Amino acid sequence: MILWQNSYDNYSLLDLSLINNKFDELRTKKRLALMPFLMAGDPSLELTSEILLALQDQGADLIELGIPYSDPLADGPIIQLAASRSLSGGTSPSKVLNLLTNLKNKLKIPIILFTYFNPLLNFGFRDFCERAAKAGVSGLIIPDLPLEEATEFSEIAKQYDLDLILLVAPTTPFPRMKSISEKSKGFIYLVSVTGVTGERNNIENRVENLITKLKNISTNPIAVGFGISLPKHVQKVKKWGADGVIVGSAFVKRIYESDRELIVKEIGRFCKELRLAADE
Repeated sequence: MILWQNSYDNYSLLDLSLINNKFDELRTKKRLALMPFLMAGDPSLELTSEILLALQDQGADLIELGIPYSDPLADGPIIQLAASRSLSGGTSPSKVLNLLTNLKNKLKIPIILFTYFNPLLNFGFRDFCERAAKAGVSGLIIPDLPLEEATEFSEIAKQYDLDLILLVAPTTPFPRMKSISEKSKGFIYLVSVTGVTGERNNIENRVENLITKLKNISTNPIAVGFGISLPKHVQKVKKWGADGVIVGSAFVKRIYESDRELIVKEIGRFCKELRLAADE
């Protein structure tokens, strides 16, 4: 049993994670969870702090925050370059956790860290989970962690009230999809394309079938990511029955292309635009 506080009840005693609680709250309101992604430290950790708060203010329900890594295999060029810029600026896992610790009393929505396994092994996985929990993190996404290793590390994360969220791809065989859905905590991350992250003009219609298939085998919420970049994509994913939508490259690209003094305002505007689309 885990004790936590949220803005709707004073205190609740439920065997649910903060992420599960957020999806349950949104489900009762028939709202699609909007989850922006940004790369910590791009263009600076100071601006990352401001952007996180702006996203919260403009309707984000959860935020996926990337910790940069030099070999981001699942990421397309836009996020790869953001990671490179962030690393060049001296961003490290420890600095990202310090940033979140400083924002702990201001961020009221679940924060999910996205990074690769080597930095966590170097840090020490248990030590990282302990620091992340103290910083207010709710979940972890580690795209290069094999399913076969997930159980061990999910149990460690659970000891610190962190959800280890696993990914399902369009090419995932059904038996493996079922195993992933059983082991994923918080929600299932449904990758909408075969390939890496990046902006795309259209979402493949087979995503609708994948959502249906996952809902038939799991009670976990399903959030769709990779290639979601426009309000019409958000609306389509909602129509198909997804519980959440993850938008990454479109935010990262706007951060890079905006004048530095206008970044926070521009990102807030785009988040609000997606929020309105999600609520239609």
